[in-house]
Amino acid sequence: QVPLVESGGGLVQAGGSLTLSCAASGRTFSSYVMGWFRQATGKEREFVAAISWSGDNTYYRGSVKGRFTISRDNAKNTVYLQMNSLKPEDTAVYYCAAYSAYSIDYEKASSGNKYHYWGQGTQVTVSS
Repeated sequence: QVPLVESGGGLVQAGGSLTLSCAASGRTFSSYVMGWFRQATGKEREFVAAISWSGDNTYYRGSVKGRFTISRDNAKNTVYLQMNSLKPEDTAVYYCAAYSAYSIDYEKASSGNKYHYWGQGTQVTVSS
């Protein structure tokens, strides 16, 4: 079990920034691929970003490249999502997720079905 708890969501104006955090418990955090997904009201869940266990490899959906940055601190069992230049279309509930793997590839990391553990979500609202 890898309980995940997200924080850092909130209301921000377009063009603003937010940093989401996801704290994980468990001694094997560093062996997990970590991902961020989001789900807007009335829409399907979509992949946002993922990071390998070492932090050396990252993937992003196209619409957030250059604006969002995923990072992790294995010593703190925490993964982050720095979100800059936020747009109203970024409004969604953001979820942190994890699956155990020492390798990463985009196809698996961007598929929600690969992840075994999910947080409860944190709301991000971007006003225009």
